Amino acid sequence: MNSTDPNHSPLRDVAQSPEATARYLADVQRVLLDIGKNLETLAHETRVHLRDTHVEGDRWYHARLRAMPVEKALGQVLRNLNNLTSGLEKSAYKRRAHDEVVVNTAKARKEKELEKQRKKNPQPLQAAPNPPQQSGQVPNPGYGGPRSIYDLGKERSA
Repeated sequence: MNSTDPNHSPLRDVAQSPEATARYLADVQRVLLDIGKNLETLAHETRVHLRDTHVEGDRWYHARLRAMPVEKALGQVLRNLNNLTSGLEKSAYKRRAHDEVVVNTAKARKEKELEKQRKKNPQPLQAAPNPPQQSGQVPNPGYGGPRSIYDLGKERSA
Protein backbone atom coordinates (compact mmCIF):
# COMPACT_ATOMS: atom_id res chain seq x y z
CA MET A 1 0.00 0.00 0.00
CA ASN A 2 1.42 3.42 -0.81
CA SER A 3 1.08 6.72 1.00
CA THR A 4 -1.07 8.26 -1.77
CA ASP A 5 -3.88 5.88 -0.85
CA PRO A 6 -6.65 7.86 0.91
CA ASN A 7 -7.32 4.93 3.26
CA HIS A 8 -3.67 4.59 4.30
CA SER A 9 -3.04 5.14 7.98
CA PRO A 10 0.48 5.83 9.22
CA LEU A 11 -0.32 3.88 12.37
CA ARG A 12 -1.04 0.79 10.27
CA ASP A 13 2.69 0.47 9.59
CA VAL A 14 3.43 1.03 13.27
CA ALA A 15 0.92 -1.63 14.31
CA GLN A 16 2.51 -4.23 12.04
CA SER A 17 5.91 -4.09 13.76
CA PRO A 18 6.42 -4.75 17.49
CA GLU A 19 9.55 -2.57 17.50
CA ALA A 20 7.76 0.34 15.84
CA THR A 21 4.85 -0.10 18.24
CA ALA A 22 7.20 -0.01 21.23
CA ARG A 23 8.92 3.14 19.91
CA TYR A 24 5.60 4.87 19.28
CA LEU A 25 4.21 3.95 22.71
CA ALA A 26 7.47 5.12 24.35
CA ASP A 27 7.12 8.49 22.58
CA VAL A 28 3.52 8.81 23.75
CA GLN A 29 4.59 7.85 27.25
CA ARG A 30 7.31 10.54 27.27
CA VAL A 31 4.75 13.17 26.28
CA LEU A 32 2.35 11.97 28.97
CA LEU A 33 5.08 11.99 31.62
CA ASP A 34 5.92 15.58 30.70
CA ILE A 35 2.24 16.46 30.98
CA GLY A 36 2.19 14.61 34.30
CA LYS A 37 5.01 16.78 35.65
CA ASN A 38 3.06 19.88 34.69
CA LEU A 39 -0.11 18.49 36.26
CA GLU A 40 1.75 17.70 39.49
CA THR A 41 3.02 21.26 39.61
CA LEU A 42 -0.48 22.55 38.87
CA ALA A 43 -1.96 20.37 41.61
CA HIS A 44 0.60 21.60 44.14
CA GLU A 45 0.13 25.27 43.25
CA THR A 46 -3.67 24.88 43.24
CA ARG A 47 -3.54 23.25 46.67
CA VAL A 48 -1.43 26.05 48.11
CA HIS A 49 -3.65 28.76 46.62
CA LEU A 50 -6.98 27.16 47.58
CA ARG A 51 -5.90 26.43 51.15
CA ASP A 52 -4.71 30.01 51.55
CA THR A 53 -8.04 31.41 50.34
CA HIS A 54 -9.96 32.31 53.47
CA VAL A 55 -13.30 34.02 53.68
CA GLU A 56 -14.26 36.23 56.60
CA GLY A 57 -15.81 34.13 59.33
CA ASP A 58 -14.01 30.92 58.32
CA ARG A 59 -12.62 28.60 60.87
CA TRP A 60 -9.11 27.31 60.23
CA TYR A 61 -10.31 24.15 58.43
CA HIS A 62 -12.99 25.67 56.15
CA ALA A 63 -10.55 26.59 53.36
CA ARG A 64 -9.12 23.09 53.48
CA LEU A 65 -12.59 21.54 53.23
CA ARG A 66 -13.45 23.72 50.23
CA ALA A 67 -10.15 22.76 48.53
CA MET A 68 -10.56 19.02 49.02
CA PRO A 69 -12.88 18.31 46.03
CA VAL A 70 -10.53 20.17 43.67
CA GLU A 71 -7.46 18.41 45.12
CA LYS A 72 -9.23 15.08 44.86
CA ALA A 73 -10.14 15.67 41.19
CA LEU A 74 -6.56 16.62 40.30
CA GLY A 75 -5.25 13.63 42.24
CA GLN A 76 -7.59 11.36 40.30
CA VAL A 77 -6.28 12.82 37.03
CA LEU A 78 -2.71 12.10 38.14
CA ARG A 79 -3.60 8.52 39.13
CA ASN A 80 -5.29 7.97 35.77
CA LEU A 81 -2.24 9.38 34.02
CA ASN A 82 0.08 7.03 35.94
CA ASN A 83 -2.17 4.09 35.10
CA LEU A 84 -2.15 5.16 31.47
CA THR A 85 1.64 5.33 31.28
CA SER A 86 2.03 1.94 32.95
CA GLY A 87 -0.62 0.58 30.57
CA LEU A 88 1.43 1.83 27.63
CA GLU A 89 4.46 -0.09 28.89
CA LYS A 90 2.35 -3.20 29.34
CA SER A 91 0.87 -2.83 25.85
CA ALA A 92 4.32 -2.65 24.26
CA TYR A 93 5.38 -5.77 26.14
CA LYS A 94 2.20 -7.65 25.19
CA ARG A 95 2.62 -6.65 21.54
CA ARG A 96 6.11 -8.13 21.45
CA ALA A 97 4.94 -11.24 23.32
CA HIS A 98 2.17 -11.68 20.75
CA ASP A 99 4.67 -11.91 17.89
CA GLU A 100 6.73 -14.44 19.87
CA VAL A 101 3.60 -16.54 20.45
CA VAL A 102 2.78 -16.43 16.73
CA VAL A 103 6.28 -17.65 15.82
CA ASN A 104 6.23 -20.34 18.52
CA THR A 105 2.75 -21.48 17.48
CA ALA A 106 3.93 -22.13 13.93
CA LYS A 107 6.90 -24.13 15.25
CA ALA A 108 4.72 -26.07 17.68
CA ARG A 109 2.27 -26.96 14.93
CA LYS A 110 5.08 -28.25 12.71
CA GLU A 111 6.42 -30.36 15.57
CA LYS A 112 2.93 -31.69 16.32
CA GLU A 113 2.42 -32.61 12.67
CA LEU A 114 5.77 -34.42 12.60
CA GLU A 115 4.79 -36.31 15.74
CA LYS A 116 1.48 -37.32 14.12
CA GLN A 117 3.38 -38.58 11.08
CA ARG A 118 5.70 -40.58 13.33
CA LYS A 119 2.72 -42.17 15.07
CA LYS A 120 1.03 -43.04 11.76
CA ASN A 121 4.21 -44.47 10.22
CA PRO A 122 6.31 -45.79 13.09
CA GLN A 123 9.90 -46.67 12.31
CA PRO A 124 10.54 -50.42 12.66
CA LEU A 125 12.46 -51.06 15.83
CA GLN A 126 15.86 -52.65 15.49
CA ALA A 127 15.71 -56.12 16.98
CA ALA A 128 18.19 -56.63 19.74
CA PRO A 129 20.31 -59.76 19.52
CA ASN A 130 18.66 -62.62 21.38
CA PRO A 131 20.20 -63.46 24.73
CA PRO A 132 21.58 -66.94 25.01
CA GLN A 133 18.73 -69.38 25.65
CA GLN A 134 18.75 -71.91 28.41
CA SER A 135 18.69 -75.48 27.26
CA GLY A 136 15.26 -76.98 26.87
CA GLN A 137 13.47 -73.71 26.12
CA VAL A 138 12.33 -72.82 22.66
CA PRO A 139 12.04 -69.12 21.84
CA ASN A 140 8.39 -68.26 21.38
CA PRO A 141 7.86 -65.03 19.42
CA GLY A 142 4.09 -64.96 20.04
CA TYR A 143 1.84 -65.12 23.03
CA GLY A 144 2.17 -67.82 25.60
CA GLY A 145 4.62 -66.35 28.07
CA PRO A 146 3.87 -66.03 31.72
CA ARG A 147 0.69 -64.12 32.33
CA SER A 148 1.40 -62.97 35.85
CA ILE A 149 4.21 -62.87 38.33
CA TYR A 150 2.94 -66.17 39.77
CA ASP A 151 3.55 -67.93 36.45
CA LEU A 152 7.19 -66.86 36.19
CA GLY A 153 8.56 -69.91 37.99
CA LYS A 154 6.44 -72.47 36.10
CA GLU A 155 7.77 -74.18 33.02
CA ARG A 156 5.59 -74.38 29.99
CA SER A 157 4.44 -77.78 28.96
CA ALA A 158 3.83 -78.15 25.28
